[in-house]
Amino acid sequence: MELFERTHIGTLAVKNRFIRSALWLKAAEQDGHINDFILDSYEALAKGGVGLILTGYAYISAEEQPNPGMKGIYDDSFIEEYRQLVAKVHAHDSKVAMQIVFGGSQSHHPDAASMNILAPSAVKNRVTGLMPKEATREDIKRIVKLFGDAAERVKKAGFDGVQIHAAHGYFLSMFLTPYYNRRTDEYNGDIHNRARIIYEVYEEIRSRVGKDFPVMIKLNFNDFMDEGEGLTPEDAGEVFKRLDELGMDLFEVSATNESSGKGLAPARIKLTTKDKESYFREATAQIADSVKAPVVLMGGNRSIDLMEELLNTTKIQYFSIARPLLSEPDLINKWQEAREYKPRCISCNKCWLSEPNSCILNKATKLAV
Repeated sequence: MELFERTHIGTLAVKNRFIRSALWLKAAEQDGHINDFILDSYEALAKGGVGLILTGYAYISAEEQPNPGMKGIYDDSFIEEYRQLVAKVHAHDSKVAMQIVFGGSQSHHPDAASMNILAPSAVKNRVTGLMPKEATREDIKRIVKLFGDAAERVKKAGFDGVQIHAAHGYFLSMFLTPYYNRRTDEYNGDIHNRARIIYEVYEEIRSRVGKDFPVMIKLNFNDFMDEGEGLTPEDAGEVFKRLDELGMDLFEVSATNESSGKGLAPARIKLTTKDKESYFREATAQIADSVKAPVVLMGGNRSIDLMEELLNTTKIQYFSIARPLLSEPDLINKWQEAREYKPRCISCNKCWLSEPNSCILNKATKLAV
């Protein structure tokens, strides 16, 4: 198998095995609507050779959002402008799927205190300090429907798929985390009870978009929290397998909850040697062995030869990249022209300090990707 070959994710043809992992650009308008900067940024990624672009997370409810500068998808007013984004991407033989999210108490938005912040249980968030309200069964049903509404808009806007964000300590992820899920109803208990809302979200989305529209998920394999507090690899493995049985089209495997406090973030720094690259490779390979749907390796993918080795020695089929494409949106084209090309990104994470989100090496350019 090769990195630069056409493959299929469900019914979707993708020109190579490189996926741009979802990245918050901090660039949308206050109400979540997009602008020329965002359109130009996604067009640059498409021109640069990315097979499938996953958009930065879009919030599905006007009542809450995890961060400012996020794109919205909470009502039909977004559909037409996203059609423009999709058209720009498709013009360069690239595909694009939207990542959608409900935030919960892991919100860094400056107005979070005045928002309707919900969580599985009324437990103070270790990272943000927010005290949420426990979501009622009625709230859960409403949020499941919000995911379905958002996914239906994504399809109407012409996107090639939708990705559910159920990782990194956001609302869906919190149900899997015992520290935050202390409920006494059917949404807590064994792992499949804790994952019940995720299964319901998937089934709602599938019922709204049909069997041929790719539905994807970003899901933790580990919270890296103390014993009894977080999602474990064993329990996560059961969720991956159940979602595979339900018909999920693509898994992007991530890890960590900010509440771990152990510095094991999805975007790690100082990837100075090859052994530090592709740092979720072992866990992702194990998950790929246990499911039929294709699996994406994210986290520190920097070297063509290492990715190609993993492609041909494991069942991992795709590789997602974020920070290097922020620095060089044409990185995939550069790799196709010269396999030995070394990405300019030094994994310093200083891109998170700029607004819009931008590589510090690109300060002289007009694009933030």
